[in-house]
Amino acid sequence: MAIETLYLWLANLIIVFHFLFIVFVLLGGLLVLKWPKMIWLHLPAITWGFLVELNGWICPLTPWENHFRELAGKLVYEGDFIGKYLIPLIYPDGLTREMQYVFAAIVVLINAVIYFVIWQRTKSKY
Repeated sequence: MAIETLYLWLANLIIVFHFLFIVFVLLGGLLVLKWPKMIWLHLPAITWGFLVELNGWICPLTPWENHFRELAGKLVYEGDFIGKYLIPLIYPDGLTREMQYVFAAIVVLINAVIYFVIWQRTKSKY
């Protein structure tokens, strides 16, 4: 395997992890319904996702991914599954600060609903 292929594989692995982390931030509360101890992973993830969007920070995964893509000689995303489907979800075209505020609100709203259900279930057990 050429070293460029390894770098591209690492970049793609990071982007898949990045996507899964975003899904976990949004919907990880559903895992908390099944496994209550997951709350200790999910609450920090929600906090991080919310702060990244609210403050316009760059997730540390993004520079790592870009670094490996550059080492692989790939400056743009090509027509593979990751480039076609995951990249646009994580990095939408024309991303603005206003869009990031909306994303932050979505994180809070979705998780507020999920945690309200968790709270109701917990309350009904006692």
